[in-house]
Amino acid sequence: MGRKSLVFGSFVADIMARAPHLPAPKETVMGHGFKIGPGGKGFNQAVAAHKAGADVKLVTKLGTDHFAEIAENTMEQLGMDRSGVFVTEECDTGCALILVGEDSGQNEIVVVPGACLTFSEPEVETVKRLTEEEGCDSVLMQLETNSGAVYDVAEHAALNGKRVILNPAPAAAVPEHVWKWIDIVTPNEVEAEYYTGIPVCSGESAEEAAQWFHRRGVRHVIITMGDSGAYLSVNGAGQMVPPFCVTAVDTTGAGDAFNGGLLAALSEGKDLTQAVVFASAAAALSVGRIGTAPSMPEREEILSLLKTVRK
Repeated sequence: MGRKSLVFGSFVADIMARAPHLPAPKETVMGHGFKIGPGGKGFNQAVAAHKAGADVKLVTKLGTDHFAEIAENTMEQLGMDRSGVFVTEECDTGCALILVGEDSGQNEIVVVPGACLTFSEPEVETVKRLTEEEGCDSVLMQLETNSGAVYDVAEHAALNGKRVILNPAPAAAVPEHVWKWIDIVTPNEVEAEYYTGIPVCSGESAEEAAQWFHRRGVRHVIITMGDSGAYLSVNGAGQMVPPFCVTAVDTTGAGDAFNGGLLAALSEGKDLTQAVVFASAAAALSVGRIGTAPSMPEREEILSLLKTVRK
């Protein structure tokens, strides 16, 4: 186990249903396999990092309802540090409505962040202090909490010499000055197009999109591209990192598995190329299972897959 890490992000209860295919507008589809479980980008990524071997603390915010119990029980079962969890009686715990089409493994998701959009100024100050804890090397964030809190924590962490990783999802407007605080940005191809205006469908277009982030001060860019692999640009020098060959059952949470795996790999001293390969293995394993947080692989599974031949 290497350096400590902090994940600042959302918890939502995943309310998932599976159907033969995703419904078209106005279409009703008979589904099955209804399930409620732990989720949220921050929670998923923290679980992924923890199971991949990282010493990670999750900072999130819950209500006092049944959904909050799902988070607390899951963290207790996994042996995760719960000292960074805030609780409010003024707002419900967030939830996500997830539909998965069995014909493709693809999904449609609506997120209602709930309590995670209510981080107060005193709570944000506490988060900043947590980034200063001895041994904390990296801070990973997303955009499912109130945006001002994310930007404040990013600036504070960067000014204090921490590695700041932003998974800019769900895609949302980010002020121009915020990018300079980001060491590593990890959009998927859809999110990369949202920010840059460049359709990402190849290594060449991924490189063009990566340069957009570099021009705004981001040092390293990782664009995940599903079964095409990932594009990694280190200080402007780019390469495609091939994926692992797997059969997708449920792609929900694949990006979170990737980000959590990336954080774990970096925390133990892997370079960016090695870390992206490790993260790709974590993501590949996750899509072979149903669900989000429950689908995150154990470290031993990732190490085993790393011994196989990629595409």
